[in-house]
Amino acid sequence: MALIDSIIARAKSNKQRIVLPESFEERTITAADRALADELADIILIGNKEKILAYAEELGLKNIDKATIIDPETSEKTAEYANLLYELRKNKGMTPEKAAQQVMNPLYFGCLIIKSGDADGQISGALSTTGDTLRPALQIIKCAPGITCVSGAMLMITQTPQYGENGVLVIGDVAVTPAPDAAQLAQIAVCTAQTAKSVAGFEDPRVAMLSFSTKGSAKHEVVDKVLEATALAKELAPELKIDGELQADAALVPSVGAKKAPGSEIAGKANVLVFPNLEVGNISYKLIQRLGNADAIGPILQGIARPVNDLSRGCSVDDVYKMIAITACQAMDAK
Repeated sequence: MALIDSIIARAKSNKQRIVLPESFEERTITAADRALADELADIILIGNKEKILAYAEELGLKNIDKATIIDPETSEKTAEYANLLYELRKNKGMTPEKAAQQVMNPLYFGCLIIKSGDADGQISGALSTTGDTLRPALQIIKCAPGITCVSGAMLMITQTPQYGENGVLVIGDVAVTPAPDAAQLAQIAVCTAQTAKSVAGFEDPRVAMLSFSTKGSAKHEVVDKVLEATALAKELAPELKIDGELQADAALVPSVGAKKAPGSEIAGKANVLVFPNLEVGNISYKLIQRLGNADAIGPILQGIARPVNDLSRGCSVDDVYKMIAITACQAMDAK
């Protein structure tokens, strides 16, 4: 079974409640219709019910009436959510008046639904910027315990089954934190391994902390950072299989790993790659995608206490559909 098919199957096996706050965006509502038809997830749309149903009818969609549609203007929970927002943000200058106004923003309203336990995850970004997607998530849902930075993982489906997990690799950070320090890099490693389990279905994530050096072959402060991050990641998640610093070939190729890092349980066997900074990660995944003709799925945001994912404003209906399935798989693991 192809990776995306297995992700969809897992999502269907335990339906989660996924908020799509951009209800009047054509690709989003079309993907919602498909997800409802396929029983992929329980979909929550935010906005005026009559207008949403009329828009769906205009687009020829047949299943939107199966969604839960919540209008912040009329919901009996709006006041409760506004008070929750005020309590969460009053030390940052939030007032009851500001909270009552901000709760009308669908992206904030959706995160408040999740914080209250009434939904499991949210997806936006077809209309909104990454900043607009992340801001309410970090203010309301906040980071997962022990995590202080958000990062982005990418699923790379390559045509080289001898590497990774039958050709599949999970890599991070490719999207969010430009220059992580050692503590943040350790968190990124732990979160990327968790994404490999919850989304890619890896039973045995094997994490390589990448550098331009393998086991002391070069000396530099950036190598020292990777070494420190590896040690910190082991403290954060003692059960995690992780090693570093490793060059990419030592991480992936068994013969090279055996030569450069003899005795390592990760060298030559890695299926999760953690890059030393965002610049390296973002460039690398695009090179793998274009030169290696690999499929790239993501980025998948990680480190938030409940999943909130960001779409590209150039996304397709299929991209939104897949992200619903991915967010559902993350939500199962976050409970």
